[in-house]
Amino acid sequence: MLYDVRLWLHYDYDATVHGGRHLIRVAPVSVPGTQRVVASSLSFEPRPQQTSTFTDFFGNSVTTLTYVAQHDHLDIRLSARVQVEDSNPPADLSPSRAQLSQEISRYWSVEPNSPHHFLAASPRVPLVHAITDYSAEVTAGAPSVMGTAMALCTAIHRDFTYDPKATDVETKPVEAFELRKGVCQDFAHVMIAGLRGIGIPAGYVSGFLRTNPPPGKPRLEGADAMHAWVRVWCGQHAGWVEFDPTNAMIAGQDHISIGHGRDYADISPIVGVLKTHGSHETTQSVDVLRVE
Repeated sequence: MLYDVRLWLHYDYDATVHGGRHLIRVAPVSVPGTQRVVASSLSFEPRPQQTSTFTDFFGNSVTTLTYVAQHDHLDIRLSARVQVEDSNPPADLSPSRAQLSQEISRYWSVEPNSPHHFLAASPRVPLVHAITDYSAEVTAGAPSVMGTAMALCTAIHRDFTYDPKATDVETKPVEAFELRKGVCQDFAHVMIAGLRGIGIPAGYVSGFLRTNPPPGKPRLEGADAMHAWVRVWCGQHAGWVEFDPTNAMIAGQDHISIGHGRDYADISPIVGVLKTHGSHETTQSVDVLRVE
């Protein structure tokens, strides 16, 4: 599948900004065997006084912006063409949970994709007894790691309500868990916490999800959204497999990855510091268009 992706992020500040520095992570990355970035460009308004790019520890593309001149808004625009490889759901070659523990103990590398980075608590995902107990309960009897991950993925979809008004970007996993409400970020964080709690390495994936309109209805511009899902280390033979708890499915051709990390803090679209006061309003628009 070949897709054109367009993203617009708009920040409108209450007061004039007298300077700032930002890290931007919104550009898709090439993932061998999964997706290939054909072309990608970023633009900013107002134009920053200095920009640079680098690749972070987990292989994500990061653009730095430095502003010295005063401004009262920031527009970020992404245009990219991405080839997503045709793929079938992976065969379950994963071990049992007991066997996975042995495989992890024999995995000596601490490279960026090492499961060791994704087992412990991370800045936005603490290990919570209630979430661990829930994960153990809904996955009881699952014969394999992939089966366990799918069982938890399905349970979250069944037991939680998608409600954009219930949470915000700062909501903690335990708060979303107690509410049984939230959005894709919340569901991903709860699933990550649950899997880590029972000894399965899991991380956070940020990207885009192509949505299909109901039959006979036109596709709406900007209807697609930035999305979040979960990557799970399913042993040395199966490797990393991605699950989408918002939609109770293994991530497929409609999922386009920006990058991954331990949680949202590692792959948030924009972080930085500003010299200003007051708050700001954010507007987001995403289009994921299939190229025929």
